[in-house]
Amino acid sequence: MKPNLSESQTVCLQIAGMDCPDEIEDLRRALAGKTGVLDLSFNLIRSTMTVDFDPSAVGPEAIISIIRTTGMNATTASDREMPNDNQSGNERKTLRLTIVSGLGTAAGLAMAWVPATSLHHTTWPSAIAYSIAIAAAWWHIAPNALRAAGRFQPDMNVLMTVAVSGAIGLGEWFEASTVAFLFMLSNWLEGWSVGRARRAIQSLIDLAPPTARVRMENGIEVEVDASKVVIGDHVIVKPGEKFPLDGRVIEGSTSANQAPITGESIPVNKAIGDGVFAGTINQEGAVVINVTKPAGDSVLAGVIRLVDQAQGRRSPSERFVDRFARYYTPAVIGGAILVCVLPPTVLEGDWGTWLYRSLVLLVIACPCALVISTPVTIVSGLASAARNGVLIKGGEYLESVGKAEVVALDKTGTLTRGRPIVEKVIPINNTSVSCLLELASAVEQRSEHWIAQAIVAYARDQGVAPPPCDNYTAISGKGAKAQIEGKTYLIGNHRFLEEENNCTAEAHQAILEHDDCHHTVIALSSDGNPLGVFLLADSPREEARESVEKLRACGVSTIVMLTGDNVGTAQAVAQECGVTDYQAELLPADKVRAVEAYKARGTHVIMVGDGINDAPALAAAHVGIAMGCGGTDASLETADIGLMTDDLRKLPWLIRHSRRTRKIITRVWLFPSALWNNSRLTLLAQGAGGCQNSGRVTIFYSIGR
Repeated sequence: MKPNLSESQTVCLQIAGMDCPDEIEDLRRALAGKTGVLDLSFNLIRSTMTVDFDPSAVGPEAIISIIRTTGMNATTASDREMPNDNQSGNERKTLRLTIVSGLGTAAGLAMAWVPATSLHHTTWPSAIAYSIAIAAAWWHIAPNALRAAGRFQPDMNVLMTVAVSGAIGLGEWFEASTVAFLFMLSNWLEGWSVGRARRAIQSLIDLAPPTARVRMENGIEVEVDASKVVIGDHVIVKPGEKFPLDGRVIEGSTSANQAPITGESIPVNKAIGDGVFAGTINQEGAVVINVTKPAGDSVLAGVIRLVDQAQGRRSPSERFVDRFARYYTPAVIGGAILVCVLPPTVLEGDWGTWLYRSLVLLVIACPCALVISTPVTIVSGLASAARNGVLIKGGEYLESVGKAEVVALDKTGTLTRGRPIVEKVIPINNTSVSCLLELASAVEQRSEHWIAQAIVAYARDQGVAPPPCDNYTAISGKGAKAQIEGKTYLIGNHRFLEEENNCTAEAHQAILEHDDCHHTVIALSSDGNPLGVFLLADSPREEARESVEKLRACGVSTIVMLTGDNVGTAQAVAQECGVTDYQAELLPADKVRAVEAYKARGTHVIMVGDGINDAPALAAAHVGIAMGCGGTDASLETADIGLMTDDLRKLPWLIRHSRRTRKIITRVWLFPSALWNNSRLTLLAQGAGGCQNSGRVTIFYSIGR
């Protein structure tokens, strides 16, 4: 009877000793098809395996027992910890064996001139030193080779064992010792590379403190595990401490260093009502925050989750390498057999010479570097991007973004700030600017409207403190009224002033001069007398033009702005940002059609946006990029990449970063090709039986690794 998937359970196990794809294949072969095991997924960087199983047929302990048959151990994985001390111990053990192997090889070479009875071409003292070097390497290699041979699945360990054994049989102790040492060195370097990626992710996990200081209803402060804090709890954060969870400031004011999350280099001021992120640093003031998200849903947790999940989203390069390696090793063994057998039998060649050459072929053709280096490069690229405030949901998108030929940009919230600011204040009737700001901010301080907030913020930046107001009344779609020291003031649009008979010829003229598609005009008046006019606009980001220029420098052929705004506004913003192509008055479906039109031309399209109306276009593009902090949940969920800093300069940086990552992968692929060409020339042009030949092969092998 087939198990009910709805009744299945999942366990995440941390695997000690899982450092390369070969171990993953060992685990897959051991568990796949076992009764009760429904599905397996692996995360090499975290050294974890997730098993979906039928609890009525198999349990976690039975699964762990099966894992032990592969020579690896398993424990239940922790949410906050990467591979444990045992994993680091394996890395240190490999390093120690590598050092012993290297010292043995060096000692054997140094004693090569000691007069003593020789063993083939090597003196006894040197042979003993070489034997120690080989034994140190085999201590690590032999168990893996035996398991692979027992499964009739030859891997690189089998190849190395056969090659080293053959070299010893031919009396080439130096070659055998050198190859064993270099193979151990490559294994340690691979483990170190994976460990480095693990440490990068662990550093993200460690950004947020594990506990929070919660203020209870009776006023008592209690240290609580951050994972147990719930929405609505009040958490106290002292100066110099990290915010343990996402929340909003409800008491006090401070500044926060948000560089760990958003990449912003300048601390951001935080007052009552402002949001804070887990993992950011409270600079100088003690504050109380109201928790808005549980630990598992914080922005930081999302960063970790995206980087972690990215291990399962394999890039095209990784998928190719997996397919390549599956057929490559058997092909190499078959080729080595042919090299050994055919020339002596068909061409009457020397058996010893061609046996040696077949062994050399086995040594130089090991694909471990190619198999492991690609996922490590991808993960390193993802972690580096995360540290720079760019969240990439998988290696596929990291590779893809570097192919950009067309970059489509939304206007509001992407090229522009997404919120209006006061660009100019025009006093009327001999009103001073400070008086105008004082009165306007006094009325608007009661409103939550974005125009009111912009005026209040501008007044605050100018050092103006608003006086109290009374009898505040908001008039929907028009403006607001309030009394200040017994006098009635009204603030609003042109129509509001006219309806209230407060619009004079001077005010009318001032409004008409600036009432264009790029500005919102608001006027303040009292007792029929206009006092001044405010010009507000959603101005372009400071970095917009610079970012567009850098995109062109990156070789992006087409940069286009897609907006639902009117043509006049689109033209003004495009000119200010240096964008030559734009399309205006677009509905969400129109943006999708615009993206699809570029794709139909065979170009690689990136879409950058922040609003709900951008989500369909983000999904339609080859790569969708959302403005992280200001973006809506819909755009962030739909996008493949998030710019957490809301800094457009990260876009050209990301394209260059992607291209650098792809270049590293390409170089790794090219080295084995160059290695094969050089070794092929060596094998054909020179005979076996000399250190010069095998030494040259060894050099090429070490470069390829």
